[in-house]
Amino acid sequence: MLATRHAILADAALIAAHRRAMFAAMGAAAQDVLDEMTRNFHPWLLPRLVDGRYMGWITEDGGHAIASAGLLLLDWPPHPLHPAGSLRGYILNVFVDPGYRRRGLARALVECCLAEARDRNLQVVTLHASDEGRPLYEGMGFRSSGEMQLVL
Repeated sequence: MLATRHAILADAALIAAHRRAMFAAMGAAAQDVLDEMTRNFHPWLLPRLVDGRYMGWITEDGGHAIASAGLLLLDWPPHPLHPAGSLRGYILNVFVDPGYRRRGLARALVECCLAEARDRNLQVVTLHASDEGRPLYEGMGFRSSGEMQLVL
């Protein structure tokens, strides 16, 4: 039976592993780069889980974690989209085990993130979509923005 729960500190290694698997599935980087990212992500995540800047949800099937997603609170200056607010939400680490895909699990996890964002009165929530995930997010109302990036 599938059940979704809040992530706890003890889930940090699982969240890191799901993050690595997510990027590996996208073909985003070489294995050694993903290994280094994962080694560095785990200690980065721990204080954010403790202080609540990172909130996660994990879906399990019979106690086995098969999907997860997170919401990161970002300090952001007041902006025309949220002129009185100083936080934005960032959805990240949306991962579903390949054997469980196309069952609505990613959508349900993103809905958990959005419900938390609404409860916190966040007015802007962003994410970066993979090519595979883009139709899901567009169907939920997300739209492309004018963000640009320079990797130094």
